[in-house]
Amino acid sequence: MAPAYVYMVRCEGGQLYTGWTTDPAARLHAHKTGQGARATRAFHAVSMAYLEPCADKPAALRREAALKKLPKAEKEALCAAWAGRMQPRLSMATRADAAEILRLYNWYVLNRTATYQITPSTLPEYQAWVEDTLARAPLLLARDGDGRLLGFACAHRYHSREAFDWDVESTIYCAPDACSAGVGKALYGALLELLRMQGYWNVYALLADPNPASERFHAKFGFVCVGRQPHTGYKFGRWGGMSIWWLPLRRGRAAPAPVRLRLEDAEVAAVLKKYTAT
Repeated sequence: MAPAYVYMVRCEGGQLYTGWTTDPAARLHAHKTGQGARATRAFHAVSMAYLEPCADKPAALRREAALKKLPKAEKEALCAAWAGRMQPRLSMATRADAAEILRLYNWYVLNRTATYQITPSTLPEYQAWVEDTLARAPLLLARDGDGRLLGFACAHRYHSREAFDWDVESTIYCAPDACSAGVGKALYGALLELLRMQGYWNVYALLADPNPASERFHAKFGFVCVGRQPHTGYKFGRWGGMSIWWLPLRRGRAAPAPVRLRLEDAEVAAVLKKYTAT
């Protein structure tokens, strides 16, 4: 059963529009681009102001009706509490975080085509994966004010041959109810800054195609699409493609300096502080 959410969108002038959805990120984009409700087209939706998971569509519809009846002051109180709680707190992952990362990733394995993996991963696999990832690049976590995992972002080898040592492939997954809360922006901003400090030259992102939300997200960071592979993955009873997105961290023809596989703790802490809620 698809997840359901009730939400409030902030419009220009401060108005709040209340609705329900199964895909918060896509619904927010529809409102912001004039493809949503008549009210958000008239008042110009700006941002997600509140998001609450519900058991199913009927529960979301009931909660939507209840929220619409609330006085403006109570709606604003809900929005303020949600905004404070959802501000991402960034940290570097450890092996002990593998189980939480696994739960989030396996949700996508079972429910989305953002990954073409079909069989869920296991905890031993992800414990080893965490250690292997951290040996070469950051593996960043974002948590909310209650300590709940909102998302993770990392990078790993793009190709095993030595000539590609200055290239990485980036990965990011956010909890379904955090896809419109600025979590991805904080995670990717910190990740790309740390990769640049390490001395990597190129970041590649491999996206399931079609995936317009992820394409918009990567384009905002300067990634450009450099190739598409149609009809390449079969999942959930249909074929999908793959698109390749590239972000150059450095340009030129000079010989590259060796990559710093491990940054100093103080360097990492300074970058994470920039992207962490205060």
